[in-house]
Amino acid sequence: MTKARDQSGQEGCCGSLGNYLTSAKFLLYLGHALSTWGDRMWHFAVSVFLVELYGNSLLLTAVYGLVVAGSVLVMGAIIGDWVDKNARLKVAQTSLVVQNVSVILCGIILMMVFLHKHELLTMYHGWVLTACYIMIITIANIANLASTATAITIQRDWIVVVAGENRSRLADMNATIRRIDQLTNILAPMAVGQIMTFGSPVIGCGFISGWNLVSMCVEYFLLWKVYQKTPALAVKAVLKVEEAEMKQLNAPKDTEPKSLEQSHLMGEKDSNIRELEPEQEPTCASQMAEPFRTFRDGWVSYYNQPVFLAGMGLAFLYMTVLGFDCITTGYAYTQGLSGSVLSVLMGASAITGIMGTVAFTWLRRKCGLVRTGLFSGLAQLSCLILCVISVFMPGSPLDLSVSPFEDIRSRFMQAEPVPATTKIPETSFTTETPMSNMSNIVNTVHEISTKSEPMISVSLLFAGVIAARIGLWSFDLTVTQLLQENVVESERGIINGVQNSMNYLLDLLHFIMVILAPNPEAFGLLVLISVSFVAMGHLMYFRFAQKTLGHQLFVCGPDEKEVTDENQANTSVV
Repeated sequence: MTKARDQSGQEGCCGSLGNYLTSAKFLLYLGHALSTWGDRMWHFAVSVFLVELYGNSLLLTAVYGLVVAGSVLVMGAIIGDWVDKNARLKVAQTSLVVQNVSVILCGIILMMVFLHKHELLTMYHGWVLTACYIMIITIANIANLASTATAITIQRDWIVVVAGENRSRLADMNATIRRIDQLTNILAPMAVGQIMTFGSPVIGCGFISGWNLVSMCVEYFLLWKVYQKTPALAVKAVLKVEEAEMKQLNAPKDTEPKSLEQSHLMGEKDSNIRELEPEQEPTCASQMAEPFRTFRDGWVSYYNQPVFLAGMGLAFLYMTVLGFDCITTGYAYTQGLSGSVLSVLMGASAITGIMGTVAFTWLRRKCGLVRTGLFSGLAQLSCLILCVISVFMPGSPLDLSVSPFEDIRSRFMQAEPVPATTKIPETSFTTETPMSNMSNIVNTVHEISTKSEPMISVSLLFAGVIAARIGLWSFDLTVTQLLQENVVESERGIINGVQNSMNYLLDLLHFIMVILAPNPEAFGLLVLISVSFVAMGHLMYFRFAQKTLGHQLFVCGPDEKEVTDENQANTSVV
């Protein structure tokens, strides 16, 4: 009897594991992991490739970043509208193929440029090489737009349908998706970085192109399997079209039309027959204006959403230098942190990000979804106080007397070529001046190396940034689920497209802020501005929560819908 029970228990365990591995939820996770891994490898590698191509200059990388941000800002609503108006499987497969094919083409072009750069530079005075740069940035931008469409349709629509009506299951799936994002953010760049370091840029391009080719085929199959296992994905509500069709069907019922024979005999024209005639085709001007109308309607609809303030609060969190991007990393280098220390800090930030996803699921279960956003915002702001304190601690380079344009102006003056008509002083060719300059440089380097700057300021800064990611990712998941639950199915695409545009707009503003104050001496001011924007974002969310919950704002406990979901889940398990 005992052996039979053990055998049946093992069979039950293996059966449940097999059911999970073949479920739509797990297949969705697997497809997202493959897609995110490829995205992170490509985003990391393309910036490095562009720097390598342009002689260790950041010009092409800056142009690429500007084009990507501007494209999503303008095209976000249009992409979302396309997602809404087409079948789910068609949208997912089309965006998947366009994204991966674009990356593969970019990789092939980059390989050709790396192998034949000198030949291309001499052809037509370098215009062929310039055309290759333009082509690379354009195709890479198309890949990013397709990636945006994929993220909208999978993370904002498919996941809601797969979760069904169970809000707890939806929260768990959202948290798992974010954990996958956190892990791939660290592991994927490390993997492709090792390949590029021990190989070459050409090998890196070939590896990424091959990866995307294989990944595209696997993801295409996984999407098809998820679609098969979830019949609800085949049903897509298009409320506006259905209402328009119902109006057309109900219109002839108002009056009793005459028969066709009677109208011909009487010599009268039937108004109903005129209504049934095919409508005129839209003019060329109307078709050209359609994207602008879609853009306008998307932003108006976004403004009228009940979760508008919550979405704006999330967008304001993108206006910050307190993240592990190139700006904060560059500042850390100026403060003496090594690459190995930064890699450890990035790993710690990934761990705290995963902790934020765990905190989200626990808080939502105990306090409800809306209150989870409040506690997450409070936790993030509390940790960012360390960043504010770091600005005024020993070791901080804050010096507002330094002009933000002084460094740019001095670099420009140093790089300015000497006119041909200018007579160069003879003293510039003597050995005395260069030797004296060299001795000054050596003395300066010696002073910097022997000077023991306290690390209190930068330590507090990164401690606050890393700890704040718990609240940040919990808040991000809260707003994501609010958008999933409160936006009608027929508008999920366009509303989330506009949300992506808002995120990119604030992200673009934060880069402009850094351009206006690029010196390390002004970084402390940027920290204070960033914390102010984060605080304004959470104030917007507080106003949303106040309007939603009213007097029950600070009454902890799960929402009624969440209690119902838990009871349904327990009943189904029993």
